[in-house]
This record gives sequence, structure tokens and C-alpha cells, in this order.
Amino acid sequence: MLFFLLSLQAATAAAPPPGKEPPRYAECMDLATGDPSQGVTAAAKWKVEGGGMLARQCLGVAYANQKRWPSAAAAFEEAAHDAESAHDVRSSNYWAQAGNAWLAAGDPVKARAALDAALASGNLSGLALGEARLDRARVLVAAGDMAGARSDLDRALADAKADPLAWLLSATLARRQGDLPRAKTDIAEALKRAADDPQVQLEAGNIAAVDGDEAAARAAWGQVLTLAPGSATAEAARKALAQFGASEK
Repeated sequence: MLFFLLSLQAATAAAPPPGKEPPRYAECMDLATGDPSQGVTAAAKWKVEGGGMLARQCLGVAYANQKRWPSAAAAFEEAAHDAESAHDVRSSNYWAQAGNAWLAAGDPVKARAALDAALASGNLSGLALGEARLDRARVLVAAGDMAGARSDLDRALADAKADPLAWLLSATLARRQGDLPRAKTDIAEALKRAADDPQVQLEAGNIAAVDGDEAAARAAWGQVLTLAPGSATAEAARKALAQFGASEK
């Protein structure tokens, strides 16, 4: 009974306005990122003691840094519900974090629900808005809704144009839709931002191959083998190179 009462207190605790978080918040977040195991312990203790949505957010970050994605998503959703009860605009950010965690957990249905809630609030802006649209585009691709994914990606690129993942996903989707000019333009943007990312190089090779540019395809896939030897991405590059009769490295 005592635990229930403390949990209820935590769920209803009033949160400080953005930018005026208590020192305990910074301490908890430092642990969540620097020592996630201790972060989980600290956040869970703070939650029971009335930390409210800030403690739940910290708990979600700690779980995420341990790659415990379902637990992270659940913690972020709890933070979102707390924020909504307090009419706090940070609820949209928590929903977006939950959606991202559900994506990492491999649950696109729950990810879509959380991301829809984040975007429906109208409180996201700038990079946060772009990243939420990017995540929902990933969900829509998984669901086979390519038109919806293209719409979200185009809007994401307006707010998250510095993110190479946005350009990579846009290029990949364009290739799958047969829009080679768009694919070439967008993969070039991804390469500007993350030429050392094996996924970007893999897709650059895929697009070059579709374009009939064997030399460029070989070069890009060769970069994958250099950047990420022994990885699943490297194995995909080897299989792709086989179409040209290339020897494996």
C-alpha cells in the first residue's frame, strides 16, 4: 500500500517549467547517459519519491542507453501521460521519444501511435518536428505506405536537413519508387554529411548500380567493406559486388 501511494504521488507531482528543472534532474540525466545502470536505479528511486515526468524521462533515457527499448518506450509514455495531465507542452517530446524507442524495439504499431500523438499536439518544432516526421516515415515504409512515407520525409527534410539519415531514407525510398534523379540527388546530400557511414555507402552503391554506373557502385560498396568489415552491411555489399564478378575481401 505504501508503494502504491508513493507511486501515485510520483504520477501527480507537479513538474517545474522548462528550463527550471531541479538539480536532481541534471544529476539523474548525467547518470542515465554516463552510467545507465546507476541511472536506472537513481531514476526509479526518484520516481517513487515524487519525481514525476522528469524522473520517468530520465528512466527512459537510462533504459535507452542500455538498449532496453520496450522499457524505455514505456517510461517515455508514462512521462508523456504525466505531462499531458499537467498540461505541459513537453508531452509531445516524450511521445516522440517513445515512438523512437518503439521503432528500435521493432514494434511499428506502437511507434506509429506514439508518433501520431507527438505530431498531433502541434507543439513540436524545428529539429524535433523533423525527427518525429522522419521516424513516422520509417514506420510508414514498414507498413508499405510509400506515399505517406514520402510526404513525411519531404517535410522532415525541411526541419532535419542536417541529419544524414533523413537524406539516406529519402534516397532509398526514391530508388524503390523508381525516381532515380531524386535518389541520386538525395544520396549525394547524405554523402556530404556522412560519407563514413557504411549504410550511406551501401545505398550509394545501390543507386549507382541502378544508374548503370559500375565503377561508382564498386567504389561505394568497396568503401562499405573498408568501413565495416565483418558486419551485415559488409555482407550485403559483398553480395551486391558479386553481380559484377568481384572477388570478396
